Amino acid sequence: MLSIRKSYPNEADRIIEIWRSSVDATHDFLTPTDRVEIEKEVINFFSNELVWVAVDNYNYPLGFMYLHEGHVEALFVAASARGKGVGKQLILHALAHFPILTLDVNKQNNQAVGFYLHMGFAINNESEKDSQGRAYPLLHLEKNNESSLIK
Repeated sequence: MLSIRKSYPNEADRIIEIWRSSVDATHDFLTPTDRVEIEKEVINFFSNELVWVAVDNYNYPLGFMYLHEGHVEALFVAASARGKGVGKQLILHALAHFPILTLDVNKQNNQAVGFYLHMGFAINNESEKDSQGRAYPLLHLEKNNESSLIK
């Protein structure tokens, strides 16, 4: 059984492990240089209290979400936990706190795009570069809490 809670400061290494395993499985389009830079950004997530983790029965983090004012800044699930409802539970947790969720997803990440569309998100817009100006096209998605959610 999964539960969602705020991350603890001593979990930074585990969060980076989750990020790395997820990126290994889904982000083959990143250059090595960009991957290093993005990893530094992930490490900076821990300077705030907005990182939520999905944990198993042993309180071991399987995925995390950085949520800021209804915008999912990041959501990653450990490769070993993919397909087990971790991402869905994180999104449901966010929807319980915000009536409208927005997020940006790399257009090349077909697995994530499919997941978010399956969860009821709609594509609002598209940009040619990511938020840091790197040449990774983004899809800008939105979901209303009232929208039907695939169970």
